[in-house]
Amino acid sequence: MAFEAASDILSDYTVLDLTRVRSGPTCVRQLADWGANVIKIETPSAAGSDMGGSREGSDFQNLHRNKRSMVLNLKDEDGVAIFMKMAAKADVIVENFRPDVKFRLGIDYESVRAINPGIVYASISGFGQDGPLAGRPGFDQIAQGMGGLMSITGAPGEGPMRVGIPIADLTAGGFAAQGVLLALLGREKTGEGQWVQTSLLQAQIAMLDFQAARWLMDGDVPKQAGNDHPTSIPTGVFVTSNGHINIACAGQHIWLRLKDELADPRMDHEDYADQPSRSVNRKALNAIINENTSKQTTEYWVERLAEIGVPCGEINNIDQVFASPQVQHLGIARDMVSQERGPGQIVGQPIIMSRSKSEIRRPPPTKGQHTEEILSEYGFSSDEIAAFSDKGVT
Repeated sequence: MAFEAASDILSDYTVLDLTRVRSGPTCVRQLADWGANVIKIETPSAAGSDMGGSREGSDFQNLHRNKRSMVLNLKDEDGVAIFMKMAAKADVIVENFRPDVKFRLGIDYESVRAINPGIVYASISGFGQDGPLAGRPGFDQIAQGMGGLMSITGAPGEGPMRVGIPIADLTAGGFAAQGVLLALLGREKTGEGQWVQTSLLQAQIAMLDFQAARWLMDGDVPKQAGNDHPTSIPTGVFVTSNGHINIACAGQHIWLRLKDELADPRMDHEDYADQPSRSVNRKALNAIINENTSKQTTEYWVERLAEIGVPCGEINNIDQVFASPQVQHLGIARDMVSQERGPGQIVGQPIIMSRSKSEIRRPPPTKGQHTEEILSEYGFSSDEIAAFSDKGVT
């Protein structure tokens, strides 16, 4: 079955996908979902071993839709020759090897650029393509720790805490996809591609955002604040009669709305009059709010506070997330018929566009499913394709 674009936006672009595990596939998933012709190049090793998990697993299924797969041995000179023939016609290459691997294989940016000046070559690493830590193996939780996130996550005094998702991997992949799109836009002006680089460490630091700015601009080292927002107070988790609720008072006007709604005279005290005062007296104020919110259900407070313009929300388990009428309305859970698992659902794109849509056109491919098809598209004869297979090149 020939390439079928998942969207019209990137359908003119071909992407050679050399990625594995998570950060790279996250990048390429964005390109595939928006229509790029993604050719996933896998090594002729045991199934799943270079991808970070079983092909039948939910993680793999969610990461690798809308792609085609071919097997190619890049440690063989014929494999490299095939790759370079494909690279000569490609628009984008994405890899997340350790920085030295692509040079050893002879498929680095400059080598590809020599035959295709328009190539956009995206590299994701743990710590950067050069520098004192470039050769160190990268892993999401390592980047969370080195990038400062674990020092500001969790309750005070309980030690560093990782975030419950691989946020460094995911954001590095997202930034890489953004870099690819920027480079493609730049190519429209110059006719030339470029080498796009990001790392788990850079992505993690970028995601610190205002917490990083507190140090860079004010010399303030942020600390753990648990469920309390570090600067907008009161913002955090509060007890209800049947569970918990998030309430966010970002600004004096919202604080006044909450104070008026709860109508507790203790909240009129000067200790809570402005943001700096509420920061100093956060624990006492939270106790007062908890005492009031515990008298009614989560559902009551969500309805009431939303009505008066105080940001609030339920705290859902994952199953409750997808049961939410609003989440169902947004349609982010998408149907897919997996080759390994049959009918099911995966997480769709969080972007809605007025004209273009992203569809699930293909489930994740089986390993090497499209090898012959793709080689044929690049002009190799059936005899050549058979010979590559016999030799272990594909």
